[in-house]
Amino acid sequence: MPTAGTGRQGGARQRILDAAARRFYADGVVATGIDTITAEAGVAKMSLYNNFASKAALVEAYLEARHEDWLELYRARAAGADGPADRVLAVFDAYVDHADAAYEHGFRGCGLLNAAAELPSDAPGRAAVRAHKEEVERLLLEGLRELVDPMRAERLAEHLSFLLEGAMARAGLEGTDRRLRDARRIAAELIAER
Repeated sequence: MPTAGTGRQGGARQRILDAAARRFYADGVVATGIDTITAEAGVAKMSLYNNFASKAALVEAYLEARHEDWLELYRARAAGADGPADRVLAVFDAYVDHADAAYEHGFRGCGLLNAAAELPSDAPGRAAVRAHKEEVERLLLEGLRELVDPMRAERLAEHLSFLLEGAMARAGLEGTDRRLRDARRIAAELIAER
């Protein structure tokens, strides 16, 4: 999902972050060099290092921005939800919105997981991705706790989280939102069975 930056009109930091978001998502974190990012952002290399201590710091900022972008999609969907079941399904809707965003080189799945797959196992960015996924599961659990008993809510939140991640992986491979829409339908059926 493209970051909601201000493009060339914004400050250098935002232009760098926007360029990094586009390139990291399209080409990968490892394959994208600092020179590519600074050229796309239209800034000098020193400007990048004045705003980010290292490429690793830029990757962390990118991951945080993607997390915040997704939360905005979720909040917008949840605001229009009619009750706890709709709030649970809003998580799925936010992922559909994410898949339907206008990506320069097409939808490639979860940018957070794509980046995490390239990072060393002890990289702070991997912890940020894990925190995002845990927050998604927590959002599912919040709504489910209003619908079913606590033990069932925890199991169902875990199941829906796995359903969502599997659907996101397949959607990324296929480049469409179809699997996410299927996952939303399955989630609605599971919630209705409560």
